[in-house]
Amino acid sequence: MAPDDERDPHATADAGEALPTGAEAPSPALLDPRLARLAETAKSYARAARSENTARAYDSDWRHFASWLRRNGFSESPPEPQTVGLYLAAQAEAGASVSTLERRLCGISWRYRQLGMPLDTADRHISTVLAGIRRKHARPPAQKEAIFADELLAMLATLEMDLRGLRDRAILALGFAGGLRRSEIVGLDCGPGQTEDGSGWIEIYPPGGPGQDGGVVLQISGKTGRREVEIGRGSRPETCPVALLETWIRLGRIAHGPLFRPIARKNGGVSAERLSDKHVARLVQKCALKAGVRGDLSEGERRRAFGGHSLRAGLASSAQIEEAHVQKHLGHASPEMTRRYQRKRDRFRVNLTKAAGL
Repeated sequence: MAPDDERDPHATADAGEALPTGAEAPSPALLDPRLARLAETAKSYARAARSENTARAYDSDWRHFASWLRRNGFSESPPEPQTVGLYLAAQAEAGASVSTLERRLCGISWRYRQLGMPLDTADRHISTVLAGIRRKHARPPAQKEAIFADELLAMLATLEMDLRGLRDRAILALGFAGGLRRSEIVGLDCGPGQTEDGSGWIEIYPPGGPGQDGGVVLQISGKTGRREVEIGRGSRPETCPVALLETWIRLGRIAHGPLFRPIARKNGGVSAERLSDKHVARLVQKCALKAGVRGDLSEGERRRAFGGHSLRAGLASSAQIEEAHVQKHLGHASPEMTRRYQRKRDRFRVNLTKAAGL
């Protein structure tokens, strides 16, 4: 391995990319064009192992940690568990939440793995400090407010009937009915294998006879692997997620590539680029404010209360079906995670106080 002072500590190392060494012979990939192409393909697959949001968060976590190390006179490598424990303690005292520290630790650990110097997060200098922080500073995780079905209908009514409004109606309805993350909504393509940055695609099925209303099937590659999400047709075209999606595709002339795209403000033309996932969060916030959802809160509180996850939590909280179906639909690995999304759905349904005779 090259000496630390010869390597840029802030350069991003791709997963699976070997670090250069001065004593080794040139890699065969540098001599064989076919192997060179395979090396680039391997790097592309390695980069795809993390979503863009995760990559940005991990990069930010590493920069924060590296800056703290420099300010306090510590070396960035090799990793010292005692130093990481000091960092966690300092950040907890500065007011960082437990969830923030846990994510930063993941980002730091991931970075060191890419440098070939794995950090043992189970080391007592790290795990004991983090356990103490959880015990002393833990508080309920901040969750976005769930958007329920009647609230979603009010939000849809706030949108114009122009092309932008039709696109946003399809985004809200599809995101709610599919229980989708905002990255999953904008990551959809019109079909399989159409873009390199797509994370899924749609398959629309028209009505096909008695009892078969048809719908749309989403093939999604999410955080927990690939899953299939079925969305049936609704009872009214103006609120049906499938009908709204079909209208957007037809009027937006979307035939290939990203499903949801920006619309130019000057000429109203549809871009060929993919819509940013931040648009989903802003859209939910804007429509929730206009529709008067949670009017008991101040405007600032309402902006913070709603986001892309409000749609996902809304479906989980609204769907009065067996928990296993909700878990599969949302792609959760455990029932416990699904219950975290079911905001107040089952609260007080089981009353142990009365059951005990009081």
